[in-house]
Amino acid sequence: MTIDRSILHIDMDAFYVSVELLRHPELRGLPVVVGGTGGRGVVAAASYEARRYGIRSAISSAVARKLCPDAVFIAPDISHYVEFSQTLHTIFESFTPLVEQISIDEAFLDVTGSVNLFGDGTMIGWKIKQQIAEELDLACAVGVASSKFIAKLASKKAKPIPTATGIEAGHGVLCIKPGNELEFLHPLPVKSLWGVGPATLAKLERLGIAVVGDLITLGAANLEHALGKSHGRHLFALAQGVDERPVEVERDLKSIGHEETFSHDITDRDGMRREVVRLADAVASRLRAHGCAARTLTLKIRYANFETITRSTTPGSPLSSAPAMVKALESVLELIDPSGGVRLIGFSVSGLVEPVEQLSLLGFDVLAQESDSGGGQTAADIDGHWSSASAAIDEIRKRFGRDAINPFSALARPDRRKLGESP
Repeated sequence: MTIDRSILHIDMDAFYVSVELLRHPELRGLPVVVGGTGGRGVVAAASYEARRYGIRSAISSAVARKLCPDAVFIAPDISHYVEFSQTLHTIFESFTPLVEQISIDEAFLDVTGSVNLFGDGTMIGWKIKQQIAEELDLACAVGVASSKFIAKLASKKAKPIPTATGIEAGHGVLCIKPGNELEFLHPLPVKSLWGVGPATLAKLERLGIAVVGDLITLGAANLEHALGKSHGRHLFALAQGVDERPVEVERDLKSIGHEETFSHDITDRDGMRREVVRLADAVASRLRAHGCAARTLTLKIRYANFETITRSTTPGSPLSSAPAMVKALESVLELIDPSGGVRLIGFSVSGLVEPVEQLSLLGFDVLAQESDSGGGQTAADIDGHWSSASAAIDEIRKRFGRDAINPFSALARPDRRKLGESP
């Protein structure tokens, strides 16, 4: 006898905004936007109140302000959101080891083997939703189905709905039972399918395709002729509710990075280096949270004229601390002239491996060192010295929040800090 899979897709409600409202409860009920506040800013997330005005992620902040002049803008704090995401992952794993985290605020869970312990998929969905509310004071939507594809569509249907008159409560948890997939799927807009972007949607609309069910009427052969064999076959299978993909627990982490666009160009080396210190601190913190060290460091610079360059360096040994990374980037930074104006700086690490344990004779005395210290020390030397200090910093931030401790040099000149950010 074949046992139907029970797959959950959990998607947090307005995640970035919801986390910020925990710090700013006075803003609840207002149109709140997380995004860059400058003319070059981009919306990273919007509250449901803001979405009523047509504000959505990825539009420019300038357009968002025109849509809703009263919107409250908050600069993104990605490292803070990552901390909440890590707690979410811990909650998920308390119900099943089969967790596939596909972004900072959503994941697939295969709970097929957990139903005898916690109840069916719907019951598990409500339990997870309740635990997230109790531990983090955040809300989420849960889709339950026998496949990842249907579960993701169900979670979207379970979310709150912004309307002209207010915010309608969603289902919270929506289960599509085995055998009911096509009844749920076929009335949905065809753009709901994975792989239907603007170009494909335009082709389908010319063929008179409006909803998913229309694809079945059109037929596989006609669809393949219109879109190509591979793409047509893919969409026809989805239209039939076919998705046998498993929940992938091991998703190899290839790189970790962060980049920011500034409302005012940086034109001096000190300002450029200050931003690199801050970006390195954020990336290193995320790197250690994954239990990794990095072999390759990459710096991305976009000038005022939109010319973009990338420069990489590979230190002698893997690094996991921000001071060591900044030290390793010194030769790269020396070759970059910011005098013409730098509008964006990005920093990423790749070649991720398990960290190498290095002995430190200095212990916590290195806490007094600034990121640009080190004299004749190599980046590897500094990384070893900062091993215990980095662990202490991570623990402080875990207990007291991201802003409890930061590099001193990154706090200087606050007018330069994080005025715009790209996710």
